[in-house]
Amino acid sequence: MKKRNFLLGKGERLTKSVQISSSGGPKVHPYTFGEAKDRLEVMLNKVVSQIEELPSNACPDDLAIVTIILNPEYIAKSYFPKELLRDAGLEAVGSRPRQIKPHKRTRDREPRNSLSTEIFVKGTRKQFVAWSKKFPHLDEASKTDLQIREIEEISFPTSDKKLKNIPQNGERIVYEIVLHLDEESAEARYLGLFKQYLLSHKINASFERRFYAGGLCFVGLEAPVKLAKEIAQFSLVRVVRAMPKLRLLRPNLRYGTLVSGTKVILPSNGPLDPNIKVAIFDGGIPENHPLTQWATPYDFPGMTTPDIELLEHGVAVTSAFLFGHINPKENVSIPFCSVDHYRVIDSAPGQNSFELYEVLNRINNVITTKRYDFINLSLGPRLPIDDEEVHAWTAVLDEYLSDGSTLATVAVGNDGDGDPSIQANRIQVPADCVNALSIGACDVPDENWQRATYSSVGPGRSPGLIKPDLVDFGGCDARPFLTLDVNGQNILIQMAGTSFSSPSVLRIGAGVRAHFGTALNSLAIKTLLIHCCETTTIPAAEVGWGRVARSIDDIVLCEDHVMRVVYQGSITASKYIRVPIPLPSGILNGIIKIKATICYATSVDPRHPDNYTRSGLDVFFRPNFTKFSNGAAYPQTKPFFSKTQKSNTPLTEEELRSDNWKWENCLHATTRFRGTTLNEPFFDIHYNARFEGHNDTSPQKIQYAIVITVEAPSINNLYDLVVRKYATQLEALKPVIDIPISPR
Repeated sequence: MKKRNFLLGKGERLTKSVQISSSGGPKVHPYTFGEAKDRLEVMLNKVVSQIEELPSNACPDDLAIVTIILNPEYIAKSYFPKELLRDAGLEAVGSRPRQIKPHKRTRDREPRNSLSTEIFVKGTRKQFVAWSKKFPHLDEASKTDLQIREIEEISFPTSDKKLKNIPQNGERIVYEIVLHLDEESAEARYLGLFKQYLLSHKINASFERRFYAGGLCFVGLEAPVKLAKEIAQFSLVRVVRAMPKLRLLRPNLRYGTLVSGTKVILPSNGPLDPNIKVAIFDGGIPENHPLTQWATPYDFPGMTTPDIELLEHGVAVTSAFLFGHINPKENVSIPFCSVDHYRVIDSAPGQNSFELYEVLNRINNVITTKRYDFINLSLGPRLPIDDEEVHAWTAVLDEYLSDGSTLATVAVGNDGDGDPSIQANRIQVPADCVNALSIGACDVPDENWQRATYSSVGPGRSPGLIKPDLVDFGGCDARPFLTLDVNGQNILIQMAGTSFSSPSVLRIGAGVRAHFGTALNSLAIKTLLIHCCETTTIPAAEVGWGRVARSIDDIVLCEDHVMRVVYQGSITASKYIRVPIPLPSGILNGIIKIKATICYATSVDPRHPDNYTRSGLDVFFRPNFTKFSNGAAYPQTKPFFSKTQKSNTPLTEEELRSDNWKWENCLHATTRFRGTTLNEPFFDIHYNARFEGHNDTSPQKIQYAIVITVEAPSINNLYDLVVRKYATQLEALKPVIDIPISPR
């Protein structure tokens, strides 16, 4: 029997905490203190005049919101002007990215359009008046007052600026309104004051459907189109937009049954691992359908008779998770695990104006009361992601996934052939979840694959630019995706769509869990799926990091000249850990290829889309522990996780300069070295924390997973050499269930 080199685990036993000091040079400022004061005083006086003109009932408890735009050279978290705002009695309640042309840049460079940060600042109108009166007396000797040099503009967000996608025709619509309110203050007082304000405009609101996430309140409201500006005038309103429609990811193509009508024989036993907990939220499964041998259907109280097309979609998605793309010429594989299928849609999409919130509420009720190892979503709002705003669906799901204990796959949508000039082809909410795997579709299951033309494209929001994360076969005209039929006759239906590639990827993740049991957590499995994907020269905006591995063996087995190891652990904010790369002792011959992937789960700030992830990593690769630069305290570093990573897209100067890349919670790269240049190489990893866009020094930890593969064609026994050297630390992960699986 051929020797099998299994994936190595317990890499975290090699890591250790280290102390590293760092410092930067003095900051060069675009404006002198005097220039900044003269410019901003005029702006602030104008803003005060505008907010004093607001109706009193539009300013609950006299509160108003003003925006402060930072000069593009001050967008790093260390420059957040929190002391300046605190001294004025003001509070930052959100932010968003903003393209501006600054009046001035440092070193006399020509001003041009640049990415910056617009901060929403809350205070009473009296506090803003007091700040304007104090402004002429600001003192350059005050470190706090000096922070005005960071500000490019102070302005007032008028009603027009708060409106998005409001139709010009029609008498009444359902609005989605986002307010700067947390749950405690909203429930205690401010939602009631908002209702009173709306009633003064003859709008009767109940707000029965609402969600809270990260300091924002999302509510649905039906009202006349002509009153949109009046609704937006309420000071705590951030955005007013037309309520998006629910987008069940209906098959992009539906061909009907196979011409031959051939039935498939389903396995009679299974699942292989009954302990794995999986949830699919979709259109439902008929009672007594053959899939119920492995899938438990759930409905919610009060739901009507399910629509046959929704059931067809629910059956197809569940079939894709249990069996993948079914090849009628092969035996159907035993499912790795069972699944709970929740029918979350009550009627055909589009019939209920508030269905978007009702569906999210059903999903939220499940995930907040029951913990799952894996979940799949092949539905969501019919809404391309918006760089300036985080949607309720994304915020709610990211919050649930922020502890890293659940692996979620989300279909990116089937609008990839939409108009790119208006970003209609961009990935759709909630595929911008940074803590989920966003899945697109490729056109064939074998070689020479491309992005399926319908598969929505990235980039994602920054941070989270590499979206989709992965692609898998989703079907096309020439090669449909085959699933079971809704009528329970075990006849194959021909489909195409990201609805099916998404659960197919989740299936591989569940297979890895079944193979190794609890030795690998969900975050490690997510990291392995990205790490072991098939690379390509296709731009990341189309296919992410690549196509998911064709078989579980491609993930869990190593050839003799290859070593792959998994690290699972936690890191404390503001601390460093050192992550050694296991290599044989002595001089290494030939070219050594090192591939590394780092994923971590992070809390998020939905009201700060430009500072959305609250955790970030600085990663320094040191290839030779004995090689130092002159006078340096630490070994030399070499580039590894570069800013260009896999994007295959030229980056702007702002993207290259921005520190946003350190806040991406998935890093993945491959680099080649001459073996003679490597001497006990390692990564030094520093955990940065931020909250609401500025430094967060509170004690906290994040969970991380790292996978490193070393490939050395000149060392034909590399795996064995590493295993012997680290015999007391690393462990080959032994399967608890043997999974015979053929290439997909």
